[in-house]
Amino acid sequence: MKTTETLVWIIYDIVLDKPRTKVAKRCKEAGLYRVQKSVFLGTIARNRLDELQLEIEALTDPDDDSVYIFPMCDEDFRKVRLLGQAFDKKLVTDEVRALFV
Repeated sequence: MKTTETLVWIIYDIVLDKPRTKVAKRCKEAGLYRVQKSVFLGTIARNRLDELQLEIEALTDPDDDSVYIFPMCDEDFRKVRLLGQAFDKKLVTDEVRALFV
């Protein structure tokens, strides 16, 4: 059976406060967890990820902002190597911490 969900990282550098706040809100509403100030991680339905991408595109300025959306399979996620402080413990939930165990 093929899964309709994917693990995704969303990483951004958005210049203006208002669109940056709106992007963070959209990521949270999509069920993603904040790992660092401008980094979100979580599992999301593929069609919802497409919708989220369109929402983020509408909020950002392609001339000034950058947004990276990295879909990742579980096998590749297990290969991630963390050095130093992997995430801001004040921002991340226990559920995300469990992904790094």
